[in-house]
Amino acid sequence: MLALQRRHSTVKPLLAILQAGEDDSLLEISKKIAGRIGLNVTQICLTKECTEDEIVEEVLKLNDDPRVHGVHLRLPPASLTSRVLNALKPEKDVDGISDLNMGRLVRGDLSKGFVPPRASAVMDLLEKHDTPLEGKTVLLIGGEGPFGVALQCLMERSGLVALKNQWSSKSLQSQADAVVLLGAKNMDFPHTWVRPGAAVICCEPTLETGSVEYIVIVIKITLYGAPRYLICCSRWLQAQQYQPWHLQCLKLQPLTPVPSDIEISRAQTPKPVDQLAEEIGLLPEELEAYGRSKAKVRLSLLDRLHKQPDGKYVLVAGITPTPLGEGKSTVTIGLVQALSAHLKLNSFACLRQPSQGPTFGVKGGAAGGGYAQVIPMEEFNLHLTGDIHAITAANNLVAAAIDARMLHEATQSDKALFNRLVPSVNGVRRFSPIQISRLHRLGINKIDPASLTPQDVSTFVRLDLDPSKITWQRVVDTNDRFLRKITVGQASTEKGQMREVWFDIAVASEIMAILALADSLEDMRTRLARMVVGTSRSGQPVTAEDLGVSGALVVLMKDAIKPTLMQTLEGTPVFVHAGPFANIAHGNSSVLADKLALKLVGRDGFVVTEAGFGADIGMEKFFNIKCRTSGLRPDVVVLVATVRALKMHGGGSNYVWLSPIHSFSDVVELNNQCTDAEIELVCQMAKESGASDAVPCHHWAQGGRGSLDLARAVNEAASRPSNFQFLYNIEMPIVEKIRTIATKVYGADDIELSPEAVAKIDYYNQQGYGSLPICMAKTHLSLSHMPDKKGVPTGFVLPIRDVRASIGAGFIYPLVGTMSTMPGLPTRPCFYDIDLDPVTEEITGLF
Repeated sequence: MLALQRRHSTVKPLLAILQAGEDDSLLEISKKIAGRIGLNVTQICLTKECTEDEIVEEVLKLNDDPRVHGVHLRLPPASLTSRVLNALKPEKDVDGISDLNMGRLVRGDLSKGFVPPRASAVMDLLEKHDTPLEGKTVLLIGGEGPFGVALQCLMERSGLVALKNQWSSKSLQSQADAVVLLGAKNMDFPHTWVRPGAAVICCEPTLETGSVEYIVIVIKITLYGAPRYLICCSRWLQAQQYQPWHLQCLKLQPLTPVPSDIEISRAQTPKPVDQLAEEIGLLPEELEAYGRSKAKVRLSLLDRLHKQPDGKYVLVAGITPTPLGEGKSTVTIGLVQALSAHLKLNSFACLRQPSQGPTFGVKGGAAGGGYAQVIPMEEFNLHLTGDIHAITAANNLVAAAIDARMLHEATQSDKALFNRLVPSVNGVRRFSPIQISRLHRLGINKIDPASLTPQDVSTFVRLDLDPSKITWQRVVDTNDRFLRKITVGQASTEKGQMREVWFDIAVASEIMAILALADSLEDMRTRLARMVVGTSRSGQPVTAEDLGVSGALVVLMKDAIKPTLMQTLEGTPVFVHAGPFANIAHGNSSVLADKLALKLVGRDGFVVTEAGFGADIGMEKFFNIKCRTSGLRPDVVVLVATVRALKMHGGGSNYVWLSPIHSFSDVVELNNQCTDAEIELVCQMAKESGASDAVPCHHWAQGGRGSLDLARAVNEAASRPSNFQFLYNIEMPIVEKIRTIATKVYGADDIELSPEAVAKIDYYNQQGYGSLPICMAKTHLSLSHMPDKKGVPTGFVLPIRDVRASIGAGFIYPLVGTMSTMPGLPTRPCFYDIDLDPVTEEITGLF
């Protein structure tokens, strides 16, 4: 194939010719014509004895190759079986001979299909020879395949009388106005078959005639095929442009009282994901289906729509929540349902993938609730497309590589290590590319293993990790408090290499943060390589690239980097991607999902994303980490509040069971289960505090219709200019950046650094990490570090017990107070209520 990938450049469409046997004559002619009309041509030659299976295999490869925009099948008629013809994608079938394209021709729908080039050529010649055509008689001889069917159909549509005959006929006495020989063989052609002056059009160059009383025209198929290729390429180029949405929304019939989340989800049948993708302008080759209702979206979309202006960017954040959460996901989904299904404005929700920790712990899933949900909610809340499993596998591969390397370095000589790290294969030693990269970083500019000195060998093979300064930990996607501190290496086979370690929950892995912040596969590769896993005894950082594992990590993560497309209860699109917690990570969905969605919605559309937990952590990190990294800026912020949470912060119980009411930083929405006076009071106070508007919402009970006031307020707010500013200058010292967040966001009087935190900050400054943003790991249940301190605590000093660095992700993260990176299960977790019906395979108890 010809290489066509050049980022953001004009690409010549590519025509592929699939033929049986070696014959370069057609290719040379095709290339000359293609060059004149701006095409590239490639040729795939099968053997003359190729089987149907071999042909179909090649056709399917051409179908899946995004570089190929049209396919010409130059095969013997016997090889053009129904299976072969229908294996070819209709949009690439420039010969117009697949069943679907033939059906379109018969029906008269040529907007998407193709007409066989020879059939078009015959009609053009007939028109030039004898116009008008209506009422004339044409004799068709031979040709029972798609070509003959197509030609007869075109003739009849033009008013011609088409008569068919076979070569086996012995008495062809016709006074036709024209004769068309289809698939003719060498044959003596008597002049009595046609009237004098009639046209005889031969679609093969081997006809012998016995008279000169009529005109013989031989069609050169390659020349007449060129317009078809141009049509195919024109359609391809048109498809590459931004496509207006034609979204078919699903109807809701809300019930009272509102059923359980899983009952509501199960009562709605989602659209097939390929239908949803087509409705929002995605191309078939940009979709990788995972079943009927979800699919990965390829990042090539960003290249295709790079000139398309972004839509409006909306962040949904919340006040400091109760342990049960305040419904930010529900607000996000209700808002996009209102925007798309009711106001007919393009909108996309971008959500995080839920961890199984809270799903089986206390909080439950994160698909929304009531009549504002992502469906199917069971698939959303469980394994989805396996991204968190990929992160877990990649993270733990690094952990295994660390311990294995320390064991081997402790038990082998430099020479033995070198011989195993650079093994001799067939008597030859070669460095792998990742090993050459390490040599260059060490200042050893040699690529021949035999040229290394003993000192070079020792420097190369010894990472010399300090066991007490390893920062990389294993992860699991379960709340498991007994993994907060364990001992590894106790088996005799590990030769005494024991050390204390701990597990983090999977969504706290640096690889999850990298997934959420990377803006391309190459960027993710670079970030994974520079992850610091520990420090050597000489005080130098050791990276995943030094371990030799970074390439393998990209392989494990190559599918996870693609956002997952799903839909809401009302059939509006949702991207689900990445899932870092906001209390122990940066707490936002991926940059890539947001960027893809911003292109798809168009200039006047909306992308609504959410920041985890309260505004003090999720929103602050969205502004100062995600926006710095992505270059994106929010147009509107929706702040979610509930009367339940407000009562708790005012001194009430942590578990006041009221349905949530929500607020917008320009709007506040309150639920009907609150009193009118409460609703009015909260709306009034929100406006007095600076919100441009405040409205009650009812999406939980009514779906998108219940959030129409919120949608209108968002639309209005987005039309006004925003005054976005970062909280701190990135070049401020690490300590001052931490202090700024603590005092200006949390309301602390000051910060207090432990000796360990001070030592870590000094080390990070020495290594050049001082200009990274800050990602605070802090409880989400209070503005302070004390979960039981509700409302707006004052007069406290924020304790920083440790400071860690995620160099690959690109931030420093201080640990505040007793914050743990591995949650625990409560006395009665959610899993008590979750079960499966073995007959229907329906899940119960999930919420």
